[in-house]
Amino acid sequence: MSLSIAGMIANTSLGTISNEIGILSRNVSNANTPGYSTRIAQTSTGAAGSAEVNGVARITNPALFKSQLQSTSGGAQASAVYDGVSSIAQLLATDSDGNSSSPSFFMGKLSSALQSYDAAPSDPTAAAGAVTAAKDLANSLNQATTTVQNVRRNADQQIEDSVTNINSILSKFEQVNNAIVAGAGAKRDITDLLDQRDSLLTQLSSEIGITTVTRPNNDMMIFTDSGVTLFETAPRAVTFQPNPVLTAGTSGNAVYVDGVQVTGNSTFATSVHSGKLAGLTQLRDSIAPAYQNQLDEIARGLVSAFSESDQTGGGAPTLPGLFTYPGATSIPGAMVSGLAGQIQVNANADPSQGGDPTRLRDGGISDPGNPAYTYNTSGGALYTARIEQMISSLSATQSFDPAAGLNTNTSLTAFASASDGWLSAQKQQAHSADTYQSAMLSQSTQALSNAVGVNLDSQMAKMLELENSYQATAKLISSIDALYTALFNAIRP
Repeated sequence: MSLSIAGMIANTSLGTISNEIGILSRNVSNANTPGYSTRIAQTSTGAAGSAEVNGVARITNPALFKSQLQSTSGGAQASAVYDGVSSIAQLLATDSDGNSSSPSFFMGKLSSALQSYDAAPSDPTAAAGAVTAAKDLANSLNQATTTVQNVRRNADQQIEDSVTNINSILSKFEQVNNAIVAGAGAKRDITDLLDQRDSLLTQLSSEIGITTVTRPNNDMMIFTDSGVTLFETAPRAVTFQPNPVLTAGTSGNAVYVDGVQVTGNSTFATSVHSGKLAGLTQLRDSIAPAYQNQLDEIARGLVSAFSESDQTGGGAPTLPGLFTYPGATSIPGAMVSGLAGQIQVNANADPSQGGDPTRLRDGGISDPGNPAYTYNTSGGALYTARIEQMISSLSATQSFDPAAGLNTNTSLTAFASASDGWLSAQKQQAHSADTYQSAMLSQSTQALSNAVGVNLDSQMAKMLELENSYQATAKLISSIDALYTALFNAIRP
């Protein structure tokens, strides 16, 4: 396009021609390589005053491109965290009837069911309703644990996929980088190769935070944002061993670059700070386990609150009552990893398993044949002391493990409510970070585009200006030609 225009306007200003050819060349090139660089045709004066294109110069902005890489890494990290937290936070979602899947919701239902039973202690239906509410609470903890561990396992799988992708990108980067170094040494045109390398860097920054250093002949080195070498002449091996049995209390494995750990404890000097790997690791090893700890402490609190003690003063041990877990022989004195996934209603009180729900009122759930755990020793149908004791236990102060990240000295209902609040806050923070990073990426991309791209409106205006200049020149030449013709006719004999 630019050469044909140059031919049409050979009689106009050479400086104007060279400038406009450069503009048009940038416009055409930008369509092929968006976001990384644009091309400007290098022109010179040719025969008969025409403009000639001698080569193509690549325009880019290293500072803005670096900012775009950082924004890409930050956005990928924030997105990974937000997606995972959102999946867990679905437990807090309520339906049109106001029902939720959170343990605190079902704890409230259990409290209401116990109060109904307290109002009618002789009603077997009320007793069965309280047991059903207890089963729903236990199931909510089981399901919440399943959700949390599924998120962790999914994150673990995505880490494996990310590592595979990183190794693939580094392999492609090696080929392109070698071609750039060879082309630069032979003084060949490497502009397309440089754009390919920038594209690979953008893809890589989405997976892991990176920094780069350019050496002579456009040779490039890549480091993680924590300073570990990813590429120097050849790619470094990035390795990860997924954990197929990732359960509550089981730690995920770290990612290594050439044997150096780059994920895991954030206090490690070599831990990456951004990119999808950083976000997935934070989700798998920090956020999800923290919420699992809270679930496990709620489960432990339930076992303790509804436990049965020796009513005879004979020194028999306190045993799990309404809530228990497989193999339970005592009340856990400290947090038990995965307890929320194992908690269940004692079969001795569950009518669906042959149990008697009135044991909620009378006691003896832990050991029906042992009179030491019988509360209603008179066998009265209107006995309510044990039911009221269980209701009070939900609001009684307990001690909770600091690893749960919540108040260590509060009631079970308050602890469960605080857990919901914590999860909601995590989702809100993740959403805010995701929104912010998305905005940063959009702004950095736009800034880079503005710096190296082409404004089509302004370039079209300049083309129209050039066209008008040509038309004016053509009219001037036509007028001069008419004057000469008239002059020659006047002096011709």
